[in-house]
Amino acid sequence: MMLMEESEVAQAALPVAGFKAHLRQGTGFAEDGLQDEVLDGFLRAALAAIEARTGKVLLARGFQMSLSDWRDATGQALPVAPVTALGPVVLVDRDGDETVLDPALYRLDADMQRPRLVPMATLLPVIPRGGLVRIGFTAGMAETFDGLPADLRQAVKLLAAHYYEYRDETGLSAGCMPFGVTSLIERYRTVRLLGGGTR
Repeated sequence: MMLMEESEVAQAALPVAGFKAHLRQGTGFAEDGLQDEVLDGFLRAALAAIEARTGKVLLARGFQMSLSDWRDATGQALPVAPVTALGPVVLVDRDGDETVLDPALYRLDADMQRPRLVPMATLLPVIPRGGLVRIGFTAGMAETFDGLPADLRQAVKLLAAHYYEYRDETGLSAGCMPFGVTSLIERYRTVRLLGGGTR
């Protein structure tokens, strides 16, 4: 399985001004925007770390997943949540010829923990031998940072501030995710059942 982001979080979606206020940086100076690029980077790093820890995509964007075989032909689990829309599902044979599946053949089982691509009939279509399937989808809890739940907004700011404060630190003790952040994101973490299986 290979998962690729087809788009990144837009710069306009990041709360750089709010993050500056969180850090209590001065305003009204000629150099106000001097650190914007640095703060943008720490916000992106915090978003990525929280998404990795929770398995949830915070800000909406497009993804593409490629598989050489279904894990379960009665329903393929998608690796992140929440998935809000399916894009094209494309079968690719060993020669690279592509067949776009009719959307009437499948649907999204929109689950907050383990969304799945499920067939409208009994099984998903057979993937060509030596080929693959590409599944496009959109995932994300909100379109904008302000659309996120308050606890996740706070967790992102706390973690980005921690990264900013310890940006020169190389030791693990100060560089690990702070307890305040882990406690805020705990309820969003994916519950693993049956030895980590995804149904």
